[in-house]
Amino acid sequence: MTKTLDTAVGRLSMEMHYRLGGKVSISSRMEINSPEDLSLAYTPGVAAPCEAIAEDPCKARALTIKNNAVAVVTNGSAVLGLGNIGPLAAQPLMEGKAMLFKEFAGIDAWPLCLDTQDSDKIVDTIRLISPVFGGINLEDISAPRCFEIEKRLLDLGIPVFHDDQHGTAIVLLAGLINAARVTQRRMEDLQVVINGAGAAGIAISRLLRCIGQHRDVCTPVKDVIICDSQGIIHRGRDGLPPIKQELLVFTNRENRKGSLRDALAGADVFIGVSKGNLLQEEDVRVMADDPVIFAMANPDPEIMPERARNAGAAVIGTGRSDFPNQINNVLVFPGLFRGALDSEATTITDAMKIAAAGALADIVSDPVAACVLPDPLDKKVASGVAQAVQQAWRQ
Repeated sequence: MTKTLDTAVGRLSMEMHYRLGGKVSISSRMEINSPEDLSLAYTPGVAAPCEAIAEDPCKARALTIKNNAVAVVTNGSAVLGLGNIGPLAAQPLMEGKAMLFKEFAGIDAWPLCLDTQDSDKIVDTIRLISPVFGGINLEDISAPRCFEIEKRLLDLGIPVFHDDQHGTAIVLLAGLINAARVTQRRMEDLQVVINGAGAAGIAISRLLRCIGQHRDVCTPVKDVIICDSQGIIHRGRDGLPPIKQELLVFTNRENRKGSLRDALAGADVFIGVSKGNLLQEEDVRVMADDPVIFAMANPDPEIMPERARNAGAAVIGTGRSDFPNQINNVLVFPGLFRGALDSEATTITDAMKIAAAGALADIVSDPVAACVLPDPLDKKVASGVAQAVQQAWRQ
């Protein structure tokens, strides 16, 4: 818990947070300078829009903040690499998320940290507050409850999106599309190994294999092998929970067994969503020529880029901003919600996720090994993703 506190960036961040006392605030869109202003913004005039919405709920999008409002909801059960630190300790991160929504897409987002580990209570709470919002961003909720909560809220009538799953998967897919271009591979020929069977690993595997997709909107990779702390997830392995059993319907088609090293033999791509320093150079050397390494554990990737490069990796990405090809969810969630809100989408479809990934990949007009993803600070990215998402919803 004190690792980041003891670093230079940790100390600077603490100083900034003490100075700001919170990173977001609410501001008014009009000034109250006269009795007339007060009568229009509040009583008696405000009764008119209230009556209009009571007669036609659809008018809420035009008359209130609903069409530009997103709730960032967590219970603090899976925060970064810190684990279950609770809702209060999660608030600085949720404030940061809300800030990024505003900065990159002009969306007003509210950090809502719920003091419960009960999935039923989380679902009920979100349903009760949903009239205010045009979208729900689920954040840092541990697996498997995050899958259940999102699934139970898909009928809410507004987009519900668990960013730790789908945001990561979308950025990863965009990076892989361009990595395949750089290494002159076809997506349908890629043999992929994912280390980590949590929320992100499962969502990535589903997106890469186009599960739930029409094949005319995506190209599935050849195969995905998923490893956890016990090695390859395979049919016949004792004690697999239901969520990992379900993975075997569309992964590990040859039912390979063994360790992570066994899975990597001949693989084109390694995707790490686990913990740092798991791979050695010799592990990379057993992969296919010019492999792609996306080592996303934070703060320490599964293998440091220099070591992966020494072992022959052609394209390398991490979750860190101090290395090329940062796989950062800020590339997706602002634009995705902007597009969903502007098109008045009622859910986030798989086609919208694929469209967002394709748009991200195409923003890099001439991908090279050190640049397969846009700069996370490029504010033009959100508008490009938003346009693609709107088009996918309307088709």
